[in-house]
Amino acid sequence: MASKYIALPKGVSETVFDTAISRFREILGDTAVLTNAEQLAPYIKTMMPVPDADHAPSAALLATTVEQIQKIVAICNQYKVPIWTISTGKNFGYGSAAPVERGQVVLDLKRMNRILEVDKDLAYALVEPGVTYQQLYDYIDEHQLGLWLSVPAPSAIAGPVGNTLDRGVGYTPYGEHFLFACGMEVVLANGEVLRTGMGSMPNSNTWQVFKWGYGPYLDGIFTQSNYGIVTKFGFWLMPAPPAYKPFVIQYEHEEDIVEIVETIRPLRISGVIPNAIVIAHALYEAPVKARRSDYVSGPGAIPDEAVRKISKDHKLGIWNVYAALYGTQEQIDVNWQIVTQAFKQSGKAKILTEQEMGDDPAFNYRAKLMRGDMTLTEFSLYNWRGGGGSMWFAPVSQARGSETLKQMALTKQILAKYGLDYSGEFIVGMRDMHHIVDVLYDKTDPAQTQAAYQCFDELLTVFSAQGYGTYRVNTAFMDKVAETYGPVQRKIHKTLKDALDPNGILAPGKSGIR
Repeated sequence: MASKYIALPKGVSETVFDTAISRFREILGDTAVLTNAEQLAPYIKTMMPVPDADHAPSAALLATTVEQIQKIVAICNQYKVPIWTISTGKNFGYGSAAPVERGQVVLDLKRMNRILEVDKDLAYALVEPGVTYQQLYDYIDEHQLGLWLSVPAPSAIAGPVGNTLDRGVGYTPYGEHFLFACGMEVVLANGEVLRTGMGSMPNSNTWQVFKWGYGPYLDGIFTQSNYGIVTKFGFWLMPAPPAYKPFVIQYEHEEDIVEIVETIRPLRISGVIPNAIVIAHALYEAPVKARRSDYVSGPGAIPDEAVRKISKDHKLGIWNVYAALYGTQEQIDVNWQIVTQAFKQSGKAKILTEQEMGDDPAFNYRAKLMRGDMTLTEFSLYNWRGGGGSMWFAPVSQARGSETLKQMALTKQILAKYGLDYSGEFIVGMRDMHHIVDVLYDKTDPAQTQAAYQCFDELLTVFSAQGYGTYRVNTAFMDKVAETYGPVQRKIHKTLKDALDPNGILAPGKSGIR
């Protein structure tokens, strides 16, 4: 007989699951426990080249309080029901809202969306997991607090908790998000509530201002892991600077990436350019202005001459370096001289400011991101080819020109082998670069979907063999990436898991941890 559920948790019978569901309903009420296919549709759709059924949840729970979550984990322990926690569920290109393994129950925290505190003087916020960047942005604006957010590209609909716990990045001087996290409240698998850092102390008045607390620093183990459910999260905000100067520097040849990185690195390390600089390839910027079908049709990767034509038609460089200066006008003037001098040396760079770029949509999008404004422009990438397939390939590179050239060439070569285009950008941290490539394919085309899977698998294999680690990956490839970091790390992850979650109820399989 067919089950009344679209999937069942691994190792849990339908009868046992019935009991668990009715217990969940006692805690949350009927309308906050979703079990039918129609209700679960938003939690099933992924952009990965695997059947969505592989990641179908058995149910979704909409909790609103810490007490509810404590009761939920008690039931999960009793009936060995695994839960997959999401905050806003907008992790596009990394698996979206779907669980890592079929049959897990989604614990959806989007209704836990209170902004608990924003301190104007000390420039910090304390929020619940369901708070979106848009909501916080509006709150700061409404109360005229004069603070800036740092946001990932799909800013408006994502939220600071989910993004930071996945160690996502943004584009302001506060772009390395986890670096600016300060204090978490975590519901552990046994139902206990831990406050990290200074928060462990009763009546603490420094929870959001001093990260470390006393003893081993624990916050890190709750990022990219399945050791607890974060229910409150503190982080620092940037005071709005008196002046802001975004700019773009365009280069005409792919091999210019060497010069770009060698010029940027000293400016980044010394803090002359304070924000996470983006070096975007023409094809990464093109979807804001063009569609693939305007330039090529038929199978195979887009040829280089078409890319050059796109650049010319739409006033893009083959590489487009986006950065900004922040501070008083005097500080900006001094640093602008240093920046322009450095880039002018070879005669290859075309330096353009806001005045020169006018209402150019690609520039405006980047200028917004670098000041933490709300935008969804990045999603134009999904119109480039169409068909809804997207996976972010995200290897880390040293901030060295030779390394970036090598990574770009290697990525292009593997993508082309499978008929896919290189849509990539480098985000310059202090000494590292996140190489972010959107592997775009048509998920409605079975052959292209299979090619995308093999392509992504090969990218991970080849890059790992060359010592390039991936910093974040979609749920279909989590085990493969975990393998690349070696047996000792995996063993420690498992030891922590066994100690903190002996029944394995929290997101088994997240980051390859079970």
